[in-house]
Amino acid sequence: MNANQTPEESSTPSSPQVAKSDDQWRRELTREEYKVLRKAGTERPFTGEYWDTTTEGIYECRACGSELFTSSAKFDASCGWPSFFAPLAEDRVKYIRDASMGAVRIEVLCAACDSHMGHVFEGEGFNTPTDQRYCMNSVSLRLKTA
Repeated sequence: MNANQTPEESSTPSSPQVAKSDDQWRRELTREEYKVLRKAGTERPFTGEYWDTTTEGIYECRACGSELFTSSAKFDASCGWPSFFAPLAEDRVKYIRDASMGAVRIEVLCAACDSHMGHVFEGEGFNTPTDQRYCMNSVSLRLKTA
């Protein structure tokens, strides 16, 4: 999503590359992974394995292995979830409007499998190159180190 696009404009309504039935996802994912990745749940803050890690590497989608974020774009937002200022590449994620919690937010999905990653927020004043905070669930990610 660049500064000249709204999230709705940057969303690509395409079919996922990795398409599985709900039963397949249930068999392959843990209960918590399924709840977050497939049902857009949220893990509790300050509980996920990556919220405060500084380990270098690439963050993949835990459901399909697609590379989504890099540790060089990770920053400490002190919010209890891993935060990034940009995805690895814009075609790696999709955005959808989310009004489920009484406020409009922008949900971030893995473009390859449509799994829920978290939400992106803008204009919060963080000293990052994009002024965006991709607030992701640790359970949605897997860190691949070099």
